[in-house]
Amino acid sequence: MKIAVLVKYVPEPTAKWSYAEDLTLDRGAVEGRLSELDEYAVEQALALVEKDPESTITYLTMGPAGALDGLRKALAMGGNDAVHVLDDALHGSDALTTSLVLSKALERIGFDLVLCGMSSTDGEMSVVPAMVAERLGVAQVTLAADLAVADGAVTVRREGESESLQVTAPLPAVVSVTDQNDEPRYPSFKAIMAGKKKPVAVWTLAELGLGSSDVGASAAATVVRSAAAKPARQAGVVVVDDGEGAVALADFLVAQRLV
Repeated sequence: MKIAVLVKYVPEPTAKWSYAEDLTLDRGAVEGRLSELDEYAVEQALALVEKDPESTITYLTMGPAGALDGLRKALAMGGNDAVHVLDDALHGSDALTTSLVLSKALERIGFDLVLCGMSSTDGEMSVVPAMVAERLGVAQVTLAADLAVADGAVTVRREGESESLQVTAPLPAVVSVTDQNDEPRYPSFKAIMAGKKKPVAVWTLAELGLGSSDVGASAAATVVRSAAAKPARQAGVVVVDDGEGAVALADFLVAQRLV
């Protein structure tokens, strides 16, 4: 089985975001890392290979030069190789154009199963897996808390608010996994060094049959109208219980329209 895992290079949680002139995130200027949610997809892929050693794993990402670090982290965890779609024209791409690039790359890679995180930790839209599946014309199963592959099909467990569902789809398929799966493994120093030697192919848009007019802000279906830093957190209100603490607390809750 040929497994492709979509991974994303996202800003570090503590990083200060930098915006380009078009108000989109300047990923090349922000310190980043492999998305934590994508690590769960990596772990599921590795678990499948452990059950079927003949299977292979290829990681796929698109983004600036720094996105290579995300691929190297995934390769340190395990897997065979990776593909990095790198092109200046990608800047400003939204979910729709991102799904176009990823689907074209997946067609070139070839796959039986595509795994990805349930969302990215920056955009948090959770729509790219479904868009990719639609473009590829294959089955999609989202928000998998657990998965298994047998007899040409993938079966997942999806946790609802009041029930647990079992969903089966024929391969090839696209599956997004949640953080309810097994905890991602931490690579050893030996694995990290080995990951640095694994092959990473770099593809341009032209190699995927795409032009600059197909991607970027000009082709995006969404437009950023404004962007501003998150306001500093204000100091809280301390209620001192001098015998009237309950009254003061109630008055505060009423003033905040919380009760």
